[in-house]
Amino acid sequence: MPIMFLLAKHLLTLRTPIGRKMAPLIRMGGGPLLRVRRPDLDRVGVERSEARVQGVSGGKPVLGDGRAIDVANVVWCTGFRPDFSWIQMPIVDSDGWPVQTRGVVDSVPGLYFLGLLFQYSFTSMLVAGAGRDAAFVVGRLAERARATATSRERASAFAQ
Repeated sequence: MPIMFLLAKHLLTLRTPIGRKMAPLIRMGGGPLLRVRRPDLDRVGVERSEARVQGVSGGKPVLGDGRAIDVANVVWCTGFRPDFSWIQMPIVDSDGWPVQTRGVVDSVPGLYFLGLLFQYSFTSMLVAGAGRDAAFVVGRLAERARATATSRERASAFAQ
């Protein structure tokens, strides 16, 4: 696993040809399951259901298809879909992803992202890999703060 993480962090980045080729695929379908295979889940009796839980009967979850299931555990995976429509600025490309460089949106100064799928590397979407992206964004925020402070100092000196 450490070797896979090392490759995902340093080889699968937007600066390498293989990383640039893989990024759109990851963004379209999410990351692959690592170390969890469907046949393994089937073999140990894990049941997957797309039916939603609609209620409870006798302490058992009742699914949308009417089944009350007798289970010891429920892993509730609601899923998600990236949606940037709430940002009322033209920042997305034709695929619906923000146009950004390592989390910095150049077209809208002061707008930043963290945790996007393949923001810079395959590990951007993982807790263990987000630190590098966060450090980059914080560096840009610090540069912006220094530039703003310098501009204010100049304006103040000019006003006097």
